[in-house]
Order: sequence, then structure tokens, then C-alpha cells
Amino acid sequence: MSLSTAAVVAGGAVRPDAIRPADLRFCGLRREALGIRLLSASPQAAAAAKRKVLAAAATGNGAAGSAGFDYDLVIIGAGVGGHGAALHAVEKGLKTAIIEGDVVGGTCVNRGCVPSKALLAVSGRMRELQDEHHMKSLGLQVSSSGYDRQSVADHANNLASKIRSNLTNSMKSLGVDILTGFGTVVGKQKVRYGKVGFPDNEITARNIIIATGSVPFVPKGIEIDGKTVFTSDHALKLESVPDWIAIVGSGYIGLEFSDVYTALGSEVTFVEALDQLMPGFDPEIAKLAQRILINPRKIDYHTGVFASKITPAKNGKPVLIELIDAKTKEHKETLEVDAALIATGRAPFTKGLGLENMNVVTQRGFIPVDERMQVMDADGNAVPNLYCIGDANGKLMLAHAASAQGISVVEQISGKDNILNHLSIPAACFTHPEISMVGLTEPQAREQADQEGFEISVVKTSFKANTKALAENEGDGIAKMIYRPDTGEILGVHILGLHAADLIHEASNAIALGTRVQDIKLVVHAHPTLSEVLDELFKAAKVTGIPQAVSEPVAA
Repeated sequence: MSLSTAAVVAGGAVRPDAIRPADLRFCGLRREALGIRLLSASPQAAAAAKRKVLAAAATGNGAAGSAGFDYDLVIIGAGVGGHGAALHAVEKGLKTAIIEGDVVGGTCVNRGCVPSKALLAVSGRMRELQDEHHMKSLGLQVSSSGYDRQSVADHANNLASKIRSNLTNSMKSLGVDILTGFGTVVGKQKVRYGKVGFPDNEITARNIIIATGSVPFVPKGIEIDGKTVFTSDHALKLESVPDWIAIVGSGYIGLEFSDVYTALGSEVTFVEALDQLMPGFDPEIAKLAQRILINPRKIDYHTGVFASKITPAKNGKPVLIELIDAKTKEHKETLEVDAALIATGRAPFTKGLGLENMNVVTQRGFIPVDERMQVMDADGNAVPNLYCIGDANGKLMLAHAASAQGISVVEQISGKDNILNHLSIPAACFTHPEISMVGLTEPQAREQADQEGFEISVVKTSFKANTKALAENEGDGIAKMIYRPDTGEILGVHILGLHAADLIHEASNAIALGTRVQDIKLVVHAHPTLSEVLDELFKAAKVTGIPQAVSEPVAA
């Protein structure tokens, strides 16, 4: 929160009588976003003001001026990243259009984050109902549990439809032009779009953002039939619940689907190319997660192996998976399962965008960008007025990262330089219990400390010491923080436990704002709440050096 200079007298003291609601700023959010109105305004006046703001946004799409261009901003791709950029652009008074060749919402809403959370909500309920010991400890008796597969699938599909409709309506209500077709950059500040079988249209834009997202990555040798061998796109339809399913890859996608399938009665076998499961997580968290999420469940695994060939089930034969040693490439064994989910990550969707017209060469399919998301050409120069956000640039393949990048770009083209600190962007895995993280893992922090010559410290707290977690009989889990004891700078926070995905944001905001441990440990947390897990974590940290200002965040 900040105050206008009118409320501050010499020496930095604040005159309470001079503080007005109009002077208040909350972490950069407008008062309207927080539901705060001026004390002197009547409810009728406040409502009229709100209508005026919305009307100005809807009818004033282009208030900033687009002289000589059809639009101030054209966004290619209407996923979460494109949507976030479009809404912020209208707020800034930019005449904005968004081009979508498929459906609004992109991967996250239609084939990713949103429907998967619907399935995970079901798996969470099923786990509670099936855990007789847990229920009895709460004094509850459940005679039996079951589910209807089609109803579960419908829940996921209906949620995706609802969110997709919400995104579409939010853009339309603010005056964003939604153009249907596949967009191609045909020249400087020119975009062509159209649908197969229809004439193309060409428009001009002062600035262009590419936000085309990604598609599931399928390694060579794997045959996809969409029924017995499939990607997450197919799995989210939940057309079947196989008795035995192999999941190739043990990252976020693989872990979440293992949670769904085992809750619904499947046996799962992980196939992981690296020597340990969950290679992208902090090693200590991954080890504990394996003990909680893998070992007690009907899950086995093969590490250090590639699935060199996968053949779909046909003619009464099962799915065949040929495993080879990841290092020697020698054949190890052949698995026979009912189905196989390929969860080996995602690949950028960047073909056909006309990048060659701008002398841009992709790197493993990703569009190269600088720290401001401006596209770089083959000679290493920034391409004027052309930006790329989200999965297509590969910096951080998360929906909310794409949205943050889009907002950052809009800030820049509106005249305010903005560099996003990617180390402050949180990530979460929505298993039961959840896993979340922000910043560096412990090995990454130690490597950085060795290179730059500083010490790090690590503190941990347990959910077993949290009253709210114990009330829920959900004491499994820990929170871990890596920080600099000389300055109090928070380098990374990792959580495994009940509602970890919600708890991580206090830490991510602290990193984004440069808040030091010695300051945040003084913040009050309500009791009894899960937030006290982080409260105890911050209080456990010891800052030994002289308090210093944390260095400005840098882009990653």
C-alpha cells in the first residue's frame, strides 16, 4: 500500500487527517478492483461510476488511438495468455482484436488446467470416502463409495464449457474484437487470418502478440490411437477407466493423472526416463511426495528407461510398451498394459505463423524472445512491435505465466517499461495432498550461492504442528524455505500438504515484491488456519547479517 505525497509531511511522517481513500494504492491494484469506493460517494453514484468505466472500456476500445492501423494490438491466440493481454489492453485504452482458430480458452480451459481440476476434485472426494480409517477418526461412517464414469466426464466438460463462455463474454463485453481463423504474420505490423475454405482477411496493428500455446509432445516410436494410447487431451474426456494404465512421464501431468486413475480404481505404472521420479521438483519434496503419493497406492514405476515403442491394443492384444535403458539404449523389458497415457511434456504450437517473413527462426519450435517478451530475429535483433508470450516462447509453460507475460507486454506498449520476474511465479501440482513451489530448488540455490559467493540457509515446518491440518486429520506434509541469512532474501519456497496450491502465494508475492524474511515474519496470520504453516516457516528463519535492501528482481 502507498500514499500520495499530499498525505506525507517532511521527515516522512504521515498525517492521518490527510489520508483520503483516493490516496490509497494496494499493490498496484485499482480501488475498483478491490471494491473500494470513495467515502463521499453514494451507492447510486458508485454504481453510476462503475457503469461509466465499463461503458468507456466497451465503446472506447481504441481510446489510445490507432491512427493508420486497424488496431493498436492484435493477439494471435485466445488462450489464458491472450485473454489476459486483451483485457489489460482494453483497460489501457488500446483498440484490441484477438484471433482464434480453435476455441476461446486454449489448452488450459479446454484440454488442460480446467477440466483436469474437475477430475481431481472427484478423485479427492473418492479418496476421502474410501479412506475408512480417516472417516472413522472424524466420527463418520460411510457404507460404500462409487462413481458414474460418464457423469464424472460430464462434470469436467461442463466446467470447461462454462469457463470458456465466461472468457468469451468478458472479452465481448469490453469490446475486444474476436476474429475467427488462423493468424499469420505476413509482414511488419500486418496479420492475415482466415478459415479453410473461406477468403482470408488482412489487418494491420501497431503491435502484435503471438500467444499460440502448445500441444502434447509425443516422442518418436509412440503410436497414438486416442483410445488405448493417448495424450492428456484424450484422457480428460475420461472415455474409459482402464484396469492397468502406464503413464509415460512423472511430471505435473503424469502425477495428477495418477491421482485420478488410482482414485477411480486403476493400477498405474510410471515410466520415467530420468533416474528418479518427479525430476522437476525439489529433491526433498519429491522424496516425501513419493512416500505419500506413490508408495501407498497401486503404483509401481520404472526409472532410467525410455519407452522406445508403444503399440496400441488391437485384435485382442494389449498395449505393448518396449522399454530400453536410457543410457545404454539396450532393451530391458516389454510391458503389457490396458492403456498408456503419454505425459512427456508439451511442444510449442508455432508452425504456420509466418515467422520467416520477419526473419525469425524458432529454437526447438520455441519463438526466441528477450526479457521483455519481444521476438528476436535470426541475427539476434529485437523485431519491432512483435511479441510472443506463453508456451510458445518456452520461458515458463504455465497458463498464469502466459497471462502475466501478456500483461507485462501491454504495460510496455502503453509506455511503461515492465520486466516480469519469472522466479516469482508459483507452480502447483493438484494431487492429494497438493504440491506447490516458487523460486529456486535447494540444489539450484546452492549452485547460485557457489557461483556468486554467498551462503544459504534452509528452514522447514511440518503440517503435523498445524492446528487446522490436525483438525482435518491431514497432517502429512512440510513447507520448506531457502533464503539468504545475510540479507533475508527469499530464494525459494516449496510446500507439500493440504491446500499447498493456495498457500504458496504469500511466498510468491514476497519474492515478487522483494519482501525480506525479517519483515514478513512480523505479519499476523489468523489462528487457526493453514496459513500458519508459512507463518512458522518465516519465524524459523534467522537473519544473521545486517539488514539490507533485497536487490531488484531480475527476469529469468
